[in-house]
Parts: sequence; structure tokens; C-alpha cells
Amino acid sequence: MLIGYLGPKGSFSHHVAQKAFPKGKLVPLKNITEVMKAYESGQVDYSIVPVENSIEGSVHETLDYLFHQAAIQAVAEIVQPIKQQLLATSLNKPIEKVFSHPQAIAQGQKYISQHYPNAQFEITASTANAARFVAEHPDMNYAAIAPQASASEYHLKVVARDIQEMEENYTRFWILGHRVPELDLPKQGDKQTLALTLPDNLPGALYKALSTFAWRGIDLTKIESRPLKTALGEYFFIIDINNEKKKLVEFAYQELANLGITFKVFGSYTVFLIHDK
Repeated sequence: MLIGYLGPKGSFSHHVAQKAFPKGKLVPLKNITEVMKAYESGQVDYSIVPVENSIEGSVHETLDYLFHQAAIQAVAEIVQPIKQQLLATSLNKPIEKVFSHPQAIAQGQKYISQHYPNAQFEITASTANAARFVAEHPDMNYAAIAPQASASEYHLKVVARDIQEMEENYTRFWILGHRVPELDLPKQGDKQTLALTLPDNLPGALYKALSTFAWRGIDLTKIESRPLKTALGEYFFIIDINNEKKKLVEFAYQELANLGITFKVFGSYTVFLIHDK
């Protein structure tokens, strides 16, 4: 079984792919769009893409592609705790330059400023790329902010653990596929994600759309607007719903259709949680 993920090895996406498909053959790809296209073209059996981070918000590349260009479904969601480590080739060397992705730098900047006030930051395409670069330059006083998996993958030492400023940091990943995979991970409940497009001639359209769920007692866990890319001020709305009341959800969809509100379901899926030690 072939599994597409956002590479390189040692990234959080790689770690999620390993946890979800420990016996699968993992295929690293260079960007999120390529990961989704790999599944569409049949290059892989499943694709794993990031959807939302609890601090940085939604991953727009994923959601926009699924709305505008794809007809594929999320069949499972995996929630990954995000913990950043300071990695180097040696525990004793001075650190003069720190490499990482901009989000990881933002999360670890306070720690670096306190402990290595003269260190400079260098931006890389991913945390795993930063770790790989540091590993390739063992004679330099370099360090990387990256996940624990990068330390194992590139044989780096953990200089400091869990340096992220905010402890409650999680990223949601979707598994895109044709059927629900069997995952040996703790379950956290069932959800659906859909995108609503509202008609111009329906007063209070958003209120009416949300009311179809509210009066049925269906919990909404997220609502977000994204540009339709048609004209200024035109949007579609991404909604996450609790899918425990499946029959009531179907009735809500029927009411949306009767109101002339179009919608696209991104997926009906079970949420799984990774417990990293």
C-alpha cells in the first residue's frame, strides 16, 4: 500500500503517516497540492495532508484545492500534538545559527532568545529540511528546531526538549482515500466537514444555513470563510459538524438543498489522536 505525505522524512506529516500506516510504503512529496494530486492520479492509495493547526489556523492550500479542484474525500482525521525540539550534531557545541520553518521559529523564538541571545535564525521550507541541513554540516555551529522524529531520522542530539512557547499545540491531518482505513489509534468521535455556497438572493442566507443545524441540536465545531475567487466580497464557508446524529444531519442537508444553498462535503470521518510519549 502506497501512502503519499508532505515530505521529507522526519516531518510531522511523516510521523503521522508512520503512525497511521506502519506497514505502508511511504511516498514523500514536495508540497501539499502534489500530495493530493498523487491520490487523484492513482499514484498512491491514500494521501495525508495537514488541515488546521490550533495556533496558526487552517491550511488554506488544502481546503482551497479540495473545494475548487478536487472531488476526493477525507476518510479519517488524525490529531498530532506539535512539540518542537532543539537539535544539533553535538550537545556541547555553541549555537550560532538556528534553522527551521517560520512557524516553528515563532514557537521556539522565546526559548532561543533566552538561552542563545546571539543566535541568528534562518528560514527553511520545513522543520525536517532544517534538521537534514544541520546534519549535513556537522562542523558548523548550527541547530534546528524540529520534531523528535527528525532527531531519529538524521541522527541528531536533542539539546532541549519541548521548546514551543504554547503547550497546547495540535495539528489536524486528513487521510484522503476511497475507503476507511483500519487505524490502531484512540478514537475521539465522528465529524463531517462541508463547504457552503450561499445564494445572492436569499436574505439572511448564512443565518438560515446555520439554523438548519442549530434547531436540530447538531453541534458545529468550526465555521470559517474563504474567498470564492470570483469577485471581491464573495465567499464560501467551511463548517465542521459533530456527526453523532447522522440521520438528523441528513435532514439538515435536505433543508439546505430546499433553501437553494449548495454544499460540498469534504468528508465524513472518525477522529483519531496520536499520544506521543
